[in-house]
Amino acid sequence: MYLSCGDSLFDVFADPETDVATIGLKGRVGGSPLNVALGLARLGHRSSFFTKLSSDIFGKRLTGFMDREAIGREFAIPTDRHTTLAIVSLSEAGSASYDFYIEGTADRSIEPEEVPASFPNELLGIHLASYSTVTEPTASALAKLAKQESGRRFISYDPNIRASIEPDLDLWRAKVRELVPLSTLVKASEEDLEQLYPGRAIDTVLSDWLDLGAEAAVVTRGEHGAVAALKNGLRAEAEGLPVAVIDTVGAGDTFQAALIAWLIENGRLSRDGLQTAGAAELNALLAFAIRAAAVTCSRLGADLPRRADLGLAVL
Repeated sequence: MYLSCGDSLFDVFADPETDVATIGLKGRVGGSPLNVALGLARLGHRSSFFTKLSSDIFGKRLTGFMDREAIGREFAIPTDRHTTLAIVSLSEAGSASYDFYIEGTADRSIEPEEVPASFPNELLGIHLASYSTVTEPTASALAKLAKQESGRRFISYDPNIRASIEPDLDLWRAKVRELVPLSTLVKASEEDLEQLYPGRAIDTVLSDWLDLGAEAAVVTRGEHGAVAALKNGLRAEAEGLPVAVIDTVGAGDTFQAALIAWLIENGRLSRDGLQTAGAAELNALLAFAIRAAAVTCSRLGADLPRRADLGLAVL
C-alpha cells in the first residue's frame, strides 16, 4: 500500500461562452496527491489517502470517486468544512492556470495531533505534495508525518508550487529545505524550479537535493522530457513524446505515480534499491513515466491511465 496525503479538491473548468452574463462549469476530481493516489490505483497498486473529507456535495463526490477507483479511505477524517475548489483556465496550448477557493477548507485543516501514530506493516511509502505542505495546520501535520516515518518508509515529495495559494516563495523554499532531507525521492517541474531558484541550472538543483539527503531527484521538462539523478552518481535524460495535447492537468502527477509504480514493480522502492540501480533502469524509469504522462495530456483534466492504456498486463 502507498499513502498519498493532503490536497483533495475539484478542478472546475469554465466552458467558452459568448454571453458574459452566463458561465458553464464542469468539475472534475483533482488535487496533486489525490491524482497520485488515483494513478497508482489505476496502475494496479493498492493506494490509500490521508486527508479531511467534507460532508458537502463535493466531498460526497470525492468519497464516491475514491471508492469507485479503489483508493482507500481508512486514514481519511470526516469534517463539515467545505471542499477546496480550483477554477482552471487553459491557454491555447493547453497549459493550465488556477484560481483557488480555499480559505478554511477541508484539506487545509488537518491538525498535527490527527496524524496516525502508527501504520500497518504493508504500508510501503508516503507521498507529500503541493499546497498542503505549506498551508497551516495541514503543513505542520504533514511535516510531523514525514519526520515520524522517514527512515522507516519510502518518502516521495513533489513541491508542486502553487503561488496563487501561498505567494511567499521564501516559505516554499524553507519547506523544500525541510522536506527534502526527509525524502527518498524528490520530483519537481522545471516551472517549480524557475519559481524557487530563478536562473539556477537543473543539474545544480538536483545535486543540491541529493546532498541534502534525497536518494533520487527528478525534474520534468514538459514536452522536452525529464532529467534524473541518483545519489550513486548516475544521471539520465529522456526526451518527451509527441502528443496531441488537450491539457496538461494531472500530467506531473501521472509522472509521479508512474515513477512510484515502476519502482515497486522493479524492486527499487527503497534507498538500497536506488543505490544499486543501473543506468538502464534509470532510463527505463524515466521512459515509463513520460509515456504515462503523455496519455494524461491527451485527455481532459486529470484522467490518468490504466495499465491497459500503457499496454501492461494486469497485476
